[in-house]
Parts: sequence; C-alpha cells; structure tokens
Amino acid sequence: MIADNPYQKGKLLLIDKPVGITSFGVIKHIRDRIKDAYGIKKIKVGHAGTLDPLASGLLIICTGKMTKKISEYTGMDKTYTGTFVLGAVTPSYDRETEVSEEFPIAHITKEKILKAAAQLTGEIMQKPPVFSAIKKKGERLYHKARRGEEVEIRERKVIVHEFEITRVELPEVDFRVVCGKGTYIRSLAYDFGKLLDSGAFLGALRREAIGNYRVQDAVALDDFKVE
Repeated sequence: MIADNPYQKGKLLLIDKPVGITSFGVIKHIRDRIKDAYGIKKIKVGHAGTLDPLASGLLIICTGKMTKKISEYTGMDKTYTGTFVLGAVTPSYDRETEVSEEFPIAHITKEKILKAAAQLTGEIMQKPPVFSAIKKKGERLYHKARRGEEVEIRERKVIVHEFEITRVELPEVDFRVVCGKGTYIRSLAYDFGKLLDSGAFLGALRREAIGNYRVQDAVALDDFKVE
C-alpha cells in the first residue's frame, strides 16, 4: 500500500553512477530492489538526465509521485569534469567506438587550447552525436548508428556557462564545464578538436552536479539500500 511504501509516495534519490552501466540499468536496479523489498509488481522510477555508459557521476532518481517533477530537475544546469583526447576522432565522439581518423597535434599550444575553450563558451550551436539517446521516428539514434544507418541531425542552440581548462598534458586535456540542458559534452569534444585544426574525442566524463545537488552527497549504486 502507498501508505506503507515511501517510494510510492515519492522519493528523490542521489545516485553516483559507475562507469559501465546505462542510466536505464541504474533505474532497473533500483526498481527491482524496491519491488523485492515491498513485494509489489509495479513502481514508477525515472531519472533526470541520461549519463552515457562510459560516464560516471550524479544521477537524480525519482520514484512514485516524485516522477512528476523530473522535468524540473532535467532543466537544471549540469557541472561536468573530464578529459579530452586530442589528435583523433571516433564515430561516437568517445571511447565507445574505435578511432576512425587521426590528426597532428604538434601545432597545438596551451594558448590555442584556452582560445578554443573561450570560443565554445556562451550560447553556441551544437550538433548532437549520432550515438545518442535522442529519438527519431520513435527510435533512439544510437540503435540506428550501431546498425550503420546514416542519420541527419540538425544543429541546435545550447549554453555553456563555464568552460575551464584544468590540465594540459597532450594529447590529454582536462576540463570543467557548467552547461545548460541538452548540451552534449561529446559534441563539445568534437568541436574542440576542430577549432584546434585537429581532432578530439571524450576520454572520460564525470557529472559533478545538477543544480545544487552534488555527487558528494550521492550514494554509490552498490551501496543503495531500500528503507
């Protein structure tokens, strides 16, 4: 009964997603644990913003009646840290797929790197990766991409509030980004490489915060326990 199940009433959970699991996999894990603990067949569980399988960090999970508020959290700014790998590109813009083309990096200086970051700060036009969870004609684009189908994606406006370079050890560049809804850090990596007359893909990514919710306050997925 709802009266005996706080998850049906609605809870907000902060989960630190590990690398190697999808956001849907996290949802399934939590849903299954709640169902087993309370002996129920159904419960609504959703997340506020997908993280790629190779990314780690904060997922906001809503259960029961709290799922009605997911859009509020989805619209909040996100903070990420991670690593770009310069001198190559991949079809997925990250390590999920193999390097498809290599480029020189000898001409790249720290000054050029900082300039590229500045050019990708503010309101920018960005094309989402074909390996993404965006739906086209009812199907996720990554399904089409993995079948080798060509997909046309339109550019869209996103906002990058802060783009800080925190380490430069070529071919790696570490960063911290604060951005608005709908921004793809993988696309940011790709565009970053182009601005440097080279290539780049996302080597690592961690979501540090969603609005004022921080990953430091989250629970590791393996440590999640049903109350």
